[in-house]
Amino acid sequence: MNVELTRFKVKEGKSETVDEWLNFLNENMKDVLITLDAEKMYVETIFREVLDGTEYLYWYSAQGEHGQDVEDSDHWIDKEHLRYWNECIDPEFRPVDLSTEVVMIPEKIRSVVES
Repeated sequence: MNVELTRFKVKEGKSETVDEWLNFLNENMKDVLITLDAEKMYVETIFREVLDGTEYLYWYSAQGEHGQDVEDSDHWIDKEHLRYWNECIDPEFRPVDLSTEVVMIPEKIRSVVES
């Protein structure tokens, strides 16, 4: 299982579009959750922070091995998600992967998600 937390920089002036994006995901959660199966995504969470006047989004995920990349999905929700991504995420900023030091998932949970 891959457990990751990555920071991405939001393009300047795109905060309102990020609001729309996150609202879109929340409002369409039923379809969002459908797409996670193919990705072998057990948990995916987006966090938001403004640090020294710069906005960042953080992706936390717990994902199984060999899942489908979101870019390879034909599902309409993923296509819209990627449209927002391209509009909002600064491609000039190198994403920052935080170091995973401890993963605490009880065996009874791990055995269910990995089966």
